Amino acid sequence: MKKILLLMMLLALLVVPNVLAVEQQAGIDTQITQGEKDQFDAILSPIFKIYNFVKYIVTVVAAIFLLYAGISYMTSGNDPRKRDQAKNIAMYVIIGMLIIWASPLIIGLLI
Repeated sequence: MKKILLLMMLLALLVVPNVLAVEQQAGIDTQITQGEKDQFDAILSPIFKIYNFVKYIVTVVAAIFLLYAGISYMTSGNDPRKRDQAKNIAMYVIIGMLIIWASPLIIGLLI
């Protein structure tokens, strides 16, 4: 789980500077025609479909892991190691979901 979170953070760190660099090269005063906008939207359409598909699949998997963490926490009894492990699973799932669902908003704010 830690490897997945680290991989997502590394991917975000690699993508955001590239997006900002492209924006600086294009210039802020560049005017985009409607045809260029339509072409850009046509290119991005399949990417957004894949992103939405992955986002919803990951949400279902996250719900399963949250259920597992809750059951694990409830059945841990007096074992603090199991209790901490269940808390960590829940925390990583929530952080991962925040990253996945908030990434378009964060990139939108940066651009």
